[in-house]
Amino acid sequence: MDVRQLRYFVRIAELGSVSAASHRLGVAQPSLSQHVKHLEQELGVDLLVRSSRGVSLTDSGQILLSHAQSIVHAVDVAVTEIKDRSGELRGSVSIGVPSSAGNVLSVPLAETVLHQYPKLMLRTMEAMSGHVQEWLAQGQLDLGILYDVDHVRHLRIQPLLMEELFLVSAADGWHGKIGNDGIAQKPITLRECAELGLVLPHRSHGLRETIERFASSQTVSLNVVTEMDSLTNMKALVARGSGYSILAHSGVVEEIQRATLVIVPIRDPIMRRTVFLVRNPSRPLTEATREVERLIKEIVAELVRKRLWLGQICSSYT
Repeated sequence: MDVRQLRYFVRIAELGSVSAASHRLGVAQPSLSQHVKHLEQELGVDLLVRSSRGVSLTDSGQILLSHAQSIVHAVDVAVTEIKDRSGELRGSVSIGVPSSAGNVLSVPLAETVLHQYPKLMLRTMEAMSGHVQEWLAQGQLDLGILYDVDHVRHLRIQPLLMEELFLVSAADGWHGKIGNDGIAQKPITLRECAELGLVLPHRSHGLRETIERFASSQTVSLNVVTEMDSLTNMKALVARGSGYSILAHSGVVEEIQRATLVIVPIRDPIMRRTVFLVRNPSRPLTEATREVERLIKEIVAELVRKRLWLGQICSSYT
């Protein structure tokens, strides 16, 4: 058993197809099949179940996959760290980002990495917080941005900033005075928000859970007319005047600049949530990951300073 065989096995298992892995790896399909056969002979067990639809893992295959992924990643990290010592930062860093944070963070982070470290490959994956947390726990990501960490276990957590949630309205659908920054001058209460038709994510979504928690504390029942998990579609629906939503400023900053949406401060209570930078300590920490961590903190601070991300940097932020 060698690293190359494990690498081939991992790719086959992840893609669920020997032919797809052959195409991705640039290795002939019979050669890949032979490597897997040698692994099975050496271990004395079947690793894959083959069918016309591809391959699936046996119980033994699942066990090997979990260890093989760690081994292959550790080898890749070792190679990267050795190359790091040659001077120029290189390697790859993967980060998971919820849509609203990604709306303001993903592009400036990618541009900064591209210009400062052209040999470093940054992979940004935008998804719901629950998916990001799951990927972090499984060791599939180097870094992640999360909002709710109440149920997070065995992960390294750093609070980045505290951001406020606002009522979001179509620009031509709000009759109060709006400042040049796209923020209504007169706030609204959460109870008043509840009288409006709201477009919110499903209850399994972290944002919805946060909003419902605040509503419950005020014994307020929200009037949710549509549930939609897509941030893009949610904003489009609100911009068309078909409802209101409750979002962070970071999620609608471009629409505010284009004057298609406005935000209204919510008072009684003020609704806030903390944005966290999260890492799985079981995943090797490379120089590249350390540098991307530093860049994220630096860029977030700059976005807050320029009011492109309304929030307050956390005091424990280092």
